[in-house]
Amino acid sequence: MWRGIAIFLIGGILGTAFGVAAGFFAYPYVFPPPEAMDTLTDQDRAGLAARGRFIHANPADPIHYGKGDVTVYRRVVHLNTNFEVGPGPAFHVYLVPKAKIRQTADVRDAMFVDLGKLRSFKGSQKYTIPDGVDLKAYPSVVIWCAQFGVLISPADLVFEQ
Repeated sequence: MWRGIAIFLIGGILGTAFGVAAGFFAYPYVFPPPEAMDTLTDQDRAGLAARGRFIHANPADPIHYGKGDVTVYRRVVHLNTNFEVGPGPAFHVYLVPKAKIRQTADVRDAMFVDLGKLRSFKGSQKYTIPDGVDLKAYPSVVIWCAQFGVLISPADLVFEQ
């Protein structure tokens, strides 16, 4: 009898743990945030520095993808209206001092600048660049999953004059 009760309790604990873990993974898919619609002010648009396009770094991974354009100004990184990434937890926008980012290890080994948590998986968003950042030293913008340490989508920047 005690053995049956122990098995029941252990099963209940493991089942609850599995349910909570599954909920953490499913939550962004079931309840995604609304599409972002940030607009740029004239002050934001001052000093166009670079442009880029997010890519699907690992086509074999259907969950971690990104697409759309990014525009970098002197003080703002702007994810354009066509921006989209696959949903997930704790995504951040990073400036990375490495070109041609294609693997998670490329970001882990770099001294990146964290611009903040991604506010939406779709749409126009802007992120302020901290004072003193030399944009020419950061040829990549990436979307990074801080919770699991995974590259979601990189964008190679092409600098203006």
